[in-house]
Amino acid sequence: MSDGSDESTLGQIETEVALLMRFGEATRRATGTAEHRVLDRAAYVILRHLADAGPQNVSALASRLNLDGSTVTRQVSALQRDGLITRTPDPSDGRGTVISPTSTGLQRMAAVQAARTRLYGDMLADWTTDDRETLARLLGRLNQALVDRNRRR
Repeated sequence: MSDGSDESTLGQIETEVALLMRFGEATRRATGTAEHRVLDRAAYVILRHLADAGPQNVSALASRLNLDGSTVTRQVSALQRDGLITRTPDPSDGRGTVISPTSTGLQRMAAVQAARTRLYGDMLADWTTDDRETLARLLGRLNQALVDRNRRR
């Protein structure tokens, strides 16, 4: 059982995460550069994952992104329609397909990534290297805790 101080801290974390999501989206929409808008959030996340992990089937993408397969299928269809991914037969399952980013998809993803990196560089310019590294590490732990919790359900 947590004491009052721990509950207060958890309440502050809840508020800060809610604000982070809200302010992050508002910042993305308000940023004047075109690079931020060449991909929607879902496309960016899928392309980032494919760039990091390599070609995947829809089930693997859905599992990694903690999404329903039908949601990922819709998102992948939109990416294919826009020429940002290709589908090829899955060599391990002839009924399925493997999703791969196209060069156009990778270029757009890289443009968004570079724009976001510059934005965070500007916003965190007066933070120490240690503070930025700590933030990155703690955000990674938070994201992993969210993934772990959702996978247990």
